[in-house]
Amino acid sequence: MQDARRAALSLGPVYYLWDGPKWRDFYFRIADEADIEHVTLGETVCSKRQHFSEPHVAEVIERLEAAGKTVTLSTLAMVTLERESRHVRDLVRDSAHPVEANDLSALGLLKGKPHSIGPLVNVYNAATARTLAARGADNICLPPELPAASILEMLRAMPGFSFELFAFGRMPLAISARCAHARSKGLTKDNCQFICGEDPDGLPLRKLDRQSFLVLNGVQTMSGTCLVLADDLAPLVAAGLSRVRLSPQDCDMPRVAALYRAALDGRIDGEEAIAELAAAYPAARFSNGFLHQQEGAAWVARGRSAS
Repeated sequence: MQDARRAALSLGPVYYLWDGPKWRDFYFRIADEADIEHVTLGETVCSKRQHFSEPHVAEVIERLEAAGKTVTLSTLAMVTLERESRHVRDLVRDSAHPVEANDLSALGLLKGKPHSIGPLVNVYNAATARTLAARGADNICLPPELPAASILEMLRAMPGFSFELFAFGRMPLAISARCAHARSKGLTKDNCQFICGEDPDGLPLRKLDRQSFLVLNGVQTMSGTCLVLADDLAPLVAAGLSRVRLSPQDCDMPRVAALYRAALDGRIDGEEAIAELAAAYPAARFSNGFLHQQEGAAWVARGRSAS
């Protein structure tokens, strides 16, 4: 069982469309440089993107495992086509690695098998978590919109179970069968020309007053802010949080991982970590409002309890 006094660092799947060599080299660098113990990879957002990364999956897994990291493979967040359904069935049947469900359609296939639950599945209370655990889930990454009180309630209700928390990155808010990203550039989903690849960190949206609002990522809508919980994790880890998840952004992720590890280990304080994170990822404004029962885009500074 994971020592509750030291949460493991994990890395979620890349949500954006990066070309194959960039995707491969990103994970090679994670393998060689990042103090991360668990890596979840695989296309989660749009099945049309799979052919960019698929030629490199085997070598990426080999490199990550040679570096001592455990690997989990992600399912799609929305299954709408037969070929997508077939892909999920094949993944569950054939994978030698644990599978993370990011859509309820995968749960029936995974029943009775050890598996993980991703942050795109709405697990908001202990009753839901217990039901999923009884069906074979051995790790649940909680959605980023949960307040600390709800997280603490689940940790207390299920001591020893592996809960993971989405703690860095643009938050996944919604996913659609249509592609607003393509539409914004005068294209359709069926003839998108992989236009989302032009925005490796998502396409920012602005309100009429020009203020930053949301980010489009293909069929996915994400927060305009980057969730940063580097100064909010201590009470959750003390209560038994097992893993802290970082979501890949188009920035220096090994540096981000090093800062989170240092903050979790008490080698730097949260405020110092946040200042360093701002230098590592200057493209986004930070937020932590959901954890503090405020609007998600809000920033609650030190001194306001996360519990």
